[in-house]
Amino acid sequence: MTTNLSLSRRVFLKASGGMLAGTLAFASGPIALLAPSRSWAMSLDHLSSRQGEVLLAVTRQLFPHADLEDAVYAMVVKSLDGKAADAGVSEQIHAGIAALDESAGGDWLALEDDKRLASLKEMSGTPFFELVRGDAVVSLYNNPLAFAHFGYEGEKGNPGYLSQGFNDLSWLPDPPQPEAGYLPFEEPSA
Repeated sequence: MTTNLSLSRRVFLKASGGMLAGTLAFASGPIALLAPSRSWAMSLDHLSSRQGEVLLAVTRQLFPHADLEDAVYAMVVKSLDGKAADAGVSEQIHAGIAALDESAGGDWLALEDDKRLASLKEMSGTPFFELVRGDAVVSLYNNPLAFAHFGYEGEKGNPGYLSQGFNDLSWLPDPPQPEAGYLPFEEPSA
């Protein structure tokens, strides 16, 4: 038995979750060098597009970096979207965004930056605030785009920093011998 599953793009997008999209603001930044194009888009499975936009703006208020692309902040939204599969987390996000809109007298996104920050300060300590803050600490800074932006080269793996010049004293005129002796690759040549 075969079924005809003709699905238009409009129906597909309507049935799927939200979407978050943007354009890289800094064409010559380190993130632009990694990205295949200046435009980016991210599908959301459990959040609406507006919820994604609000969460991105909340994250930008909590962790402001003037020259950090929205594409990096979108990593937080993606993480929260995954957590929103849990009904309790989804309700926290929904209630938090509703509280932000209520404090703004309508649309929190329409406020000026200083008023957005003031309403977020009032929500400090609430489950919504702590959910976004706690997730953003990890998902904002622990991804390759953030590493590229901040110049972090990443972990050095099993050899660690000892073989990467951590213990390198060659800049001294007469470097002392290490107390535990030289590592095999550190033996002085002279």
